[in-house]
Amino acid sequence: MELSLRSSLSIRHVSIPILSYPSSRNTLSLPHLSNPTSFSPLLFSSNRKSVMVCASAVELKKTEKEYFPVSGIRVTESELPNSCLKLSVEVSPRVCLQCFNSSLDEFSKHLKVHGFRPGQRLPENLIQNYVGRENMQKAAIEAILKKTLPEAMSSVEGRAVRDSLRITSKLEDMSDSFSLSSVFRYDVVVDIAPTVTWLLDTKYKDLKIVIEIDDIIDAEKASEREFMRRHKALGALRIVTDRGLQLGDLVVLDIYGESIADGESKSEKIPNSERKGFHLDTEESSSLLPGFLEAIIGIRQGETRSFPLEFPQSWEQESLRGVSVNYTVECKELFYRELPPLDDSIAGQLVPGCTTLDQVKELILKRCREVERTAIDQATDNAILDRLGKIVEVDIPQSLFEEQGRELYGAKLLQLQAENRLNENQLQSLASEESVREYLQKERENISAIVRQMLAIGEIFKSENLKLSTAELVKEVEKSVAEFKKHNQDYDEDRVKEQVQDVLEGAKVLEWLRENARIEYVKK
Repeated sequence: MELSLRSSLSIRHVSIPILSYPSSRNTLSLPHLSNPTSFSPLLFSSNRKSVMVCASAVELKKTEKEYFPVSGIRVTESELPNSCLKLSVEVSPRVCLQCFNSSLDEFSKHLKVHGFRPGQRLPENLIQNYVGRENMQKAAIEAILKKTLPEAMSSVEGRAVRDSLRITSKLEDMSDSFSLSSVFRYDVVVDIAPTVTWLLDTKYKDLKIVIEIDDIIDAEKASEREFMRRHKALGALRIVTDRGLQLGDLVVLDIYGESIADGESKSEKIPNSERKGFHLDTEESSSLLPGFLEAIIGIRQGETRSFPLEFPQSWEQESLRGVSVNYTVECKELFYRELPPLDDSIAGQLVPGCTTLDQVKELILKRCREVERTAIDQATDNAILDRLGKIVEVDIPQSLFEEQGRELYGAKLLQLQAENRLNENQLQSLASEESVREYLQKERENISAIVRQMLAIGEIFKSENLKLSTAELVKEVEKSVAEFKKHNQDYDEDRVKEQVQDVLEGAKVLEWLRENARIEYVKK
């Protein structure tokens, strides 16, 4: 897995957003009073029943001081699955009264009432008549939540996952039970930084990691293939008329395949088996079904052959493993290459600037070694990350899972858009919440593995006391910000800094593991 800004995870001190609730309909906000209308108290009935108990009528229970701490807030924690905590908050009537009065003060600051000075505290019944019972109640509840949430969250300071706080109590329920003479109750849930449990006695130390290297990236062999490819590209294609297919030829085929059961051919097609005008270079046939090339050697233009083959159990497409197929192949065209002599005279055509074949081979080999080194480094990082994900056990918080999944999905859409593979309507459809949810469910295992890997990396960074230099962090942040500005994209500099820090920490850990793990490379 490539470490990138899109695959970073952060566990920071929780920040309390503007209050969020189970439904957007429950969002609390103060009434819009930017242009209040002046009015006369004579227009309103003084006999209208008050929405809440007037401050002067509140009588606090004698047991309150014994029941509540000095702050007037009591919090009970309950553990939930997925590293989640439920906080049941109880607020004393004394605190509710303070918040209720502060909400009345806010209304008084904005209302313009004939007979009252601007900012003068207005009578409660007058405010109620102007803003309405429901808005007064919402304002009081919001004032209580804003005042008490920081205190309630103090017990999880340093453990809470960023932006994971959710108020689970419904606004309707809070409104129905609200009274200045009784305890106000509400529940919130918050994800906390999960505990990383290592499944090995040595944890992550002295890891043995075996890395399989595909033969295709071997620099020596890759340079030979590239040299031959460039030489062939200079050749001219000639039509074969007097013989059948040989190795080195290029053939155009029509292919049709049917599955075989109990020795008899069925009419059921094999997925992607029917190909019209399939161009096959017989020197580049490594991706063919084993036995296919051998079965068509000698075929002549216009000739049709049928032959049975079986997909091996190691075939990449799982649904085809072990399936027997009867192929019908018709040779449409057959060509051979007329190649120029392989001497120094074509060196400049093979690689511009070269004058000898030795120079060509040396330069191609150098480039292939660079590719090999990059591929091995990437394979090493992938193997280390895969190993880390398998030796830790983590109760993954839902917020971390969703954050990682949504970032991966967003990156996927951006790539498709950059490649011009999506039009605007397709992009909007794929960006819908339904599509995102479907992706999260489908990729649950993969996303969870990535989260485990990143959490393990964070644990190692902390345990080994690894450090990032300030200069290094500032430099990378500036580069990232410059990219956002270059593409006229909005960004949050604090968020960018966190993501860059995560990426750099991951790179430090991978470097440490490469130096301290027992890494063995084997050929596939």
